[in-house]
Amino acid sequence: MEGLELLCFKLISAAGTARSCNIEAIQEAKKGEFEKAEQLMKEGEGLFLNAHEIHNTILAQGTNGGNTDGSILVMHAEDQLMSAEMFQIIAKEFIDTCRRMSELERKVN
Repeated sequence: MEGLELLCFKLISAAGTARSCNIEAIQEAKKGEFEKAEQLMKEGEGLFLNAHEIHNTILAQGTNGGNTDGSILVMHAEDQLMSAEMFQIIAKEFIDTCRRMSELERKVN
């Protein structure tokens, strides 16, 4: 495996792992483990940035005459990247909501 195919698999791996970190962060926040949740979010952000750099490399190849149009693998990799971005946004909102609920529960009890 080399070239565009290798880049696509690297992108899929980084984006998929970033998404998993965000999902785990939500699970930790639900347990009230906010420090662990923030740590997982930071890890996910680093992987997401790595995925974006790979995506930029793929786009640069396309603009420099490389053939990336219509590749199912490229489309799948881009779909994974968008999915990771959406989970990052959702996880941030969910962790914030869990944190607020935890603070309210402490005040009530």
